[in-house]
Amino acid sequence: MTRPLAAVLADTAARRPDAPALIFESTPVTYRRLWERARGCAAELRRHGIGPGDRVALLLPNTPWFPVAYYGALALGATVVPMNTQLRAGEIEFMLADSRARALVCAGPTVDEGAKAAAAAGVTLFTAGVGDSPGTRLDPHRPAPPGPGYLPGSPDDVAAILYTSGTTGRPKGAMLTHRNIVTNIEVTAVSPFAARPDDVLLCSLPLSHTFGQTCVMGVAFQVGATVVLMPRFAADTALDLMAGYGCTVFMGVPTMYHALLEAVAQGTPAPRLHRAYSGGSALAVPVLEQVQEVFGCQVYEGYGLTETSPCVAYNQPGSVTRPGTVGTPIAGVEVGIARSGVEDRVELLPAGDVGEVVVRGHNVMSGYLGLPAETAAVLVDGWFRSGDLGVLEPDGHLRLVDRKKDVILRGGYNVYPREVEEVLLRHPAVAQTAVIGLPDGRLGEEICAVVVARPEFAADPALGADVVAWSRERLAGYKYPRRVEFTASLPTGPSGKVLKRLLVQLYS
Repeated sequence: MTRPLAAVLADTAARRPDAPALIFESTPVTYRRLWERARGCAAELRRHGIGPGDRVALLLPNTPWFPVAYYGALALGATVVPMNTQLRAGEIEFMLADSRARALVCAGPTVDEGAKAAAAAGVTLFTAGVGDSPGTRLDPHRPAPPGPGYLPGSPDDVAAILYTSGTTGRPKGAMLTHRNIVTNIEVTAVSPFAARPDDVLLCSLPLSHTFGQTCVMGVAFQVGATVVLMPRFAADTALDLMAGYGCTVFMGVPTMYHALLEAVAQGTPAPRLHRAYSGGSALAVPVLEQVQEVFGCQVYEGYGLTETSPCVAYNQPGSVTRPGTVGTPIAGVEVGIARSGVEDRVELLPAGDVGEVVVRGHNVMSGYLGLPAETAAVLVDGWFRSGDLGVLEPDGHLRLVDRKKDVILRGGYNVYPREVEEVLLRHPAVAQTAVIGLPDGRLGEEICAVVVARPEFAADPALGADVVAWSRERLAGYKYPRRVEFTASLPTGPSGKVLKRLLVQLYS
C-alpha cells in the first residue's frame, strides 16, 4: 500500500537521523531535526484548527521553512498548495479562494504580498521565522505529541494542489494524490535519478514547482541524500556551491544550463559532477553536448508535467541514452502518440508518426480542482492529453517535437520551432534563441528568431542577416527564419520556461 507523502521524510528520519538533510547558508540540518521541526509545525497548525482535508497554502522561498511547513501540513492530513514566491497579492488571493485554503504560510520577502492576499481572502496568515510580522507566528519548536507523527490517510487523498502556469488563461489547480507523488518519488529515485545516500544535490529550482519539489527534495529525502538549498538561482553562486559542497547531482532547466555555461566561459571554475538532469523544456543537443564536456558527466534529459507528478519519461542510466530525445517511460507509466484534432477519444498512431503525447499510469492527476469540463478535455479514454507533440521511435524513445500551441503554420506548412532552434544554436554567435510565429497577412505566420548573442559578437543587422543566411543553408525553404530580433535575455516563467507568448506580443 502506498505510504502517505509525509512518510517520505518521517521514514528517513527514523532510518538516518543524524545524516544531513539540508545545507542552507552553511548550516546543516539533520533528518531528525527537520522531522522534529515539521512535527512541531503540524502541532502549531493543529492548535489553530487546521486538520485533515484542509488546504494549507505555502508562499515560501527555498529555505528550510519550505520542507518544515510542507511536511508539517501533510503530517496533519492536510493538502498543501505551494505557490510561486514571485506572485503578487491579486494572484495569491485568486489561488487562496480557488483552493479554498484555510491557511497561508509566508516567510521573509513573501510576507507583505501574502498578508494582503490573506486579508482579502479571509484566510488565516501564519508567518515563519519573522518576529514582528502580521498574522500568527509559526513556532515549530513547540513539542510534538508522541506517535508516528503523521496521519495515515488514503493513497487517493489529495496531497498537493499545484497550479499550472496559466499561459493559456487562468491557472488551473492540478490535484495530485499521495499515490501520484509518492510513487513518482519511489520509482524515479531508482531510475532515472539513481539516487544514493551519499549524493549531494544542489537545489536551485524553486521548491514551489514540481521539478524541485518532487525530483530534488522528494527524491533526496526518499534515499537520505543531502540537499544544498539556494534561495534563487545565480550561475556563479551555483558553481561555487557545487564546488564547495562536493555536489554530485545537478537538476535544472535549459535556461540554467545556458547560464552555467556562460559563467564558466567568463572564468568561473566548473565543478565535476557525477550526473546532471534536464527537464521543464527542451535542451538543445549542442547545449547538452557542451554541458557534458564542461562538467565531465552524462546529462539525462527527460519529460514531465505538473499534471503527471511530474515525471513521464527520461533517458536513464544503464540504458541507451539518446540525445535529442526525452528517453523512455519511467516504470509503471505508458506513453502513446495520439492523432491530433480528435478531441473526444484517443486514437493511437504507429511509431514514427507525429501526434499528441498521451500518458497513463500512476502519475496522472485526479483532475483540475473545480473544473470538470477542463478535466474531461484532458482525461480521455484513460489517457492524459499533454498538449505536446511528439514521436515514438521504434525502440521506444520519445522525441518531443513541440507544444501544439507553439507550432507555426507558414504558408500551409507546419514548422516546429524546436527543430529550428536546434539548428540556430549551432551558429557561433547564438547563445540562446526562441523561435516564434508572427502574424503575416500573406502566409498566415512568418518565422522570427529571437536571439541572445554571445558577448563577443555585435548584435546588429549584419549579424541578423548572417544568421538568416546561415540557417537558410541548413533548413528547408519554409522553415528558416526571415526575421531575427536580438535581446539581452529571454523572458522566463517560474519554472524557467521561455515565455514565447510574451515574445509574440512584443514583436508582433
